[in-house]
Amino acid sequence: MSKSQTIGIGMDYSPTSKQAVQWTVDHLVRSGDTVILIHVVSGKGDHGDQKVLWGDTGSPLIPLYEFMEMNLQVRYGINPDREILSILDTASKAKQIKVLAKVYWGDPREKLCEAVENLKIDSLVLGNRGLGTLKRTLLGSVSNYVVSNITCPVTIVRAIPDSKRKIK
Repeated sequence: MSKSQTIGIGMDYSPTSKQAVQWTVDHLVRSGDTVILIHVVSGKGDHGDQKVLWGDTGSPLIPLYEFMEMNLQVRYGINPDREILSILDTASKAKQIKVLAKVYWGDPREKLCEAVENLKIDSLVLGNRGLGTLKRTLLGSVSNYVVSNITCPVTIVRAIPDSKRKIK
């Protein structure tokens, strides 16, 4: 039996994040693994006491069942996609994995790298927004930065247009 692993998924609830979750569930996780959804709330907006309390270290690890029940928009400033949470809930039961969430505030590039170190993540999965070369150069790319600065394997899940996606 192989050692269990901790897999991080960078989460912003975009369509590519959903594809990254589905890819992780289908191809990477095994029984006994832990999956940590890493949310980074960037920049503007006041997210109340939680940001003040946990701003430097990120929120405590939140079990999926609690995460699904919380009013996350008010508490942490994020608006989760129920379909993504459902995919993870089903996988946690079927594959017997632990799913946790953690919220950080700041620059996604830096906070994802911090999360890998602090949470002892063995592998990180990110969705790719599919920016063109010019936009990526002007705006920067979270995935490019993370791949260049992180200490664990990183999988970038590219956006798949709806017309090319397999229907399950």
